[in-house]
Amino acid sequence: MTETKEKLWNANYIKVWVANFLMYFAFMLLTPLLPLYLRDTFGADKQVIGLVLSGYAVAALCIRPFSGYFVDSFPRKMILLIFYALTALFFGGYLAAGSLTLFAIVRMVHGAPFGATGVSLSTVAIDVLPSSRRAEGIGYYGLSNNIATAISPGVAMFLFGKFHSYPMLFWLAFGTAILGMLISYSIHPRHREPELNKKPVSLDRFLMLRGWPPFLTILTMATAYSVVSTYVAIYGQERLGITTGTGMFFTLFAVGLILSRLTGSKSLAKGLIIRNASLGLIVSLSGFVLFAASPTVWAYYLAPFIIGLGNGHVWPAFQMIFINMAPNSQRGTANSTLLTAWDLGMGLGMFAGGALAEHYGYFPAFWAGVVLYGAGIVFYFAYVRNYYNVHKLHD
Repeated sequence: MTETKEKLWNANYIKVWVANFLMYFAFMLLTPLLPLYLRDTFGADKQVIGLVLSGYAVAALCIRPFSGYFVDSFPRKMILLIFYALTALFFGGYLAAGSLTLFAIVRMVHGAPFGATGVSLSTVAIDVLPSSRRAEGIGYYGLSNNIATAISPGVAMFLFGKFHSYPMLFWLAFGTAILGMLISYSIHPRHREPELNKKPVSLDRFLMLRGWPPFLTILTMATAYSVVSTYVAIYGQERLGITTGTGMFFTLFAVGLILSRLTGSKSLAKGLIIRNASLGLIVSLSGFVLFAASPTVWAYYLAPFIIGLGNGHVWPAFQMIFINMAPNSQRGTANSTLLTAWDLGMGLGMFAGGALAEHYGYFPAFWAGVVLYGAGIVFYFAYVRNYYNVHKLHD
């Protein structure tokens, strides 16, 4: 009985939650406007926009496996502070990027510390949670991303509509990231004893090789989301005449995420991981189908809400799948493997989506994401569910 009364919202958990919120607030503040910024400032076309924006995902993809190794092998707070400081610094780098080439370089390099900070924060969050409430806490931790996603794009579009200043938004993102870094400094994770008999460095220290089946499913979901989220602002302007509604698109997406997180966290606490994942995948796919099939304003706003409802169940469930398949000494590797799948899918969606949209139009790009995601869901139901039940180490 005493385990069930352990405090979930302890001081360190709240600080990690807020630090993660601020990092994603800064990131999402720029996300809906960067395609417009590249078009308006440098005259970039859709394919070039996709290439430039996918650079961060490439760098994040490269660093994620190593960041998992770093947080498992060295003091986690030290690793967190180093990467968070670099993340904040590169938000300031956008202000100094005076050419398309320089902007592309800053954007790409920025992905490395951003990716590593995400792994560090999520791993520290697991450390500061009581074990009896870990599944529930992971579900609520994701709300920090979701609420940032709900608020930040709307704030960005409002400020840009009022002041028409890209530099102001870059400064706001920079200042927000600095505040998040300062809060991270005050976090006190549990002391971990060093491993006395460390295993030799191997590929499995960087990527959780046994996690390849759920890895593929998350990759397909990220690809579908990337195609939609990257080009939603330009698509809304050019095809639907929506000039100020992009913030509402992301807000409705995040509202769906938040609602499903609140209900899904209780289910995860009861061990209903596979049920949450299965339900979320089906709901999410229906939202992507609606967005691709109906070029209307009502679908533009209803689809993100449905996608959010699905994704809000999928992400924490899959995070628990990865964590439950990993030994306790490889929590960082489990988190980084999950995030690597997301980064790879995001990069693929930005790059391939931009090429398809430039040469064939938006809807072939959207449908390509839907088909790939559908294949990932078929693979999940045919193989991943049973694979997890056989290979899990914890409940």
